Amino acid sequence: MTSIVLLPEDSEDTTKYDERGYKRHFRGWLSYAFASEVFVVVSLTLFLPICLEQFARDNGYLLPDRTQPCKAAQNTTVGPTAEPGQARCVVKLGWVWIDTASFSLYVYSVSVALQALTVISMGGIADHPPHRKRLLLAFAALGSFAAILFLAVPSSTQIWPSVGLLAICANVGFGASIVALNAYIPSLARSTRAVVTAQAELVRLRELHARRASADPDVYATTPDERGPDDGDGAAERLLQRTTADRVHPDVFAAKLAHDTALSAATARISSHGIALGYGAGIFMLLLALIPVTRLGGSTFALRLAVGLSGVWWALFSLPAALWLPGAAQLGARIALTQEPGEGEAVEEKWSVWREIVGAWKRLGGMLRWREIKRLRNTFVYLAAWFLLSDGFTTITSTALLFGKTTLGMPPSALILIGVLTPSAGILGSLAWPLIQRRLAWSNLRILVVLVVMASLIPAYGCLGFLPVFQSGVKFGGLTTWGEMYVLAVYFGSVYGAFQGYARAFYAELIPPGEEARWYGLFSITDKSSSFVGPLFVGLIADTTGNIRYAFFFLVLMVWLAVPILMCVDVERGREDARQYTYDQEI
Repeated sequence: MTSIVLLPEDSEDTTKYDERGYKRHFRGWLSYAFASEVFVVVSLTLFLPICLEQFARDNGYLLPDRTQPCKAAQNTTVGPTAEPGQARCVVKLGWVWIDTASFSLYVYSVSVALQALTVISMGGIADHPPHRKRLLLAFAALGSFAAILFLAVPSSTQIWPSVGLLAICANVGFGASIVALNAYIPSLARSTRAVVTAQAELVRLRELHARRASADPDVYATTPDERGPDDGDGAAERLLQRTTADRVHPDVFAAKLAHDTALSAATARISSHGIALGYGAGIFMLLLALIPVTRLGGSTFALRLAVGLSGVWWALFSLPAALWLPGAAQLGARIALTQEPGEGEAVEEKWSVWREIVGAWKRLGGMLRWREIKRLRNTFVYLAAWFLLSDGFTTITSTALLFGKTTLGMPPSALILIGVLTPSAGILGSLAWPLIQRRLAWSNLRILVVLVVMASLIPAYGCLGFLPVFQSGVKFGGLTTWGEMYVLAVYFGSVYGAFQGYARAFYAELIPPGEEARWYGLFSITDKSSSFVGPLFVGLIADTTGNIRYAFFFLVLMVWLAVPILMCVDVERGREDARQYTYDQEI
């Protein structure tokens, strides 16, 4: 019988460096980051929530009588963020009346929840080499065309709520395609020249000192207990069985350290290049969208046009990725064919999407068993902190934009400027903080804590707006002016850009070697599964109080809850546990 065996990537011949192949695959990876990140910068964090709110506003009515259309009161500050005493704009969906800004928040919550379910279900498929690229392109098509269809749905049509479905499809398509894209990062990093060279040297030294240890075990044993009373046979056997052979000889340990450092640097470089290139594309698209949005006076059509153009960009620049990303035959994992005599049936035909989906959920359940959690306690403690932090940072962004639009009355052109300032500052922050870290000799954990505390100051500053001094006509303070929004956009961007890089880098220290894709999938699931909580609570707060400023108290609490959890992570113990961890597939 013919069977297909997928060898682990660590079993590759890493002594050969294919420069041409690596550059081609890296260009394909960057091209999709360049294509898809525009949707995040332009639509997901800026125009999409504003556009959804505007769709609801165009079909909404003012409280308390619900008879005067909101469109007839354009000069009045309306919506759930209006200050007490001002009219609020609500829209009827089915038999329920909701605030117009809550419509945007609820749509986002549903989209992120469905995105989490999709990411979990597709994990096994994305790890299957023949289908990873197809999966990425399929979800890219789903997301980009859903964004493009915003151009075909005017707010005056009776089916205007369908834009909520389009937004959900676009967000799910983006999130799922990014998981497939990130699955390429480990193999790309292992294919770089520095890592290939370091791996070859490590293998050479390990083999050399393993032979020497077998020949003279008494010399290479690291403790008296490892040496036998009179002979070294038992010591040599115990030594070879242990996975701590890197401590036997300083040369092997130094080579292992050099390899780990090269791999970490390559992973960080690939990830940071993708973020920087994507941010650059997003900034360019924002400046481009500023022209029609400004000339059309921030109309609903202008907002639809911005979302649709981000979808066109996404679809167009996904084409180079389709050409350059490695396919089934080019991936790092090898396929070894072994055939028993007299048999000719291939097992490949037994592969099915349904079995992979079921297997992905079973695998997730196995990884979340209490026995597995205890073995990687520090990894899961960090994931608990990440659950709060990822949701907190995302909700700060969406809440601030809705606050600026409805409470401060900022027009779309002003919000576009914020959208440009934030990623621009993010590029600078991601480059500046590593320099600060080297100068101050701080650990990744300490940098993360500092960044989290700095981010919490933004909603805390918004809470000051309730003080009487800032409600008595003061020109500045408590997040009551446009100028403060611009300053905080730069501040938040510099913090958030660095936070994204350090969050991934710190997590990389706590995951088992050789299982990066699986654990980064859990990292993404933790992010997506939490990201609907913040917008949901902010929407409920806005509906209940009629003033979205109260949500700032919730955001401060959410971010600060993560700090003590983050401080509980024992980095050294976490590294050692991850290094010794092997997943037990028996349930």
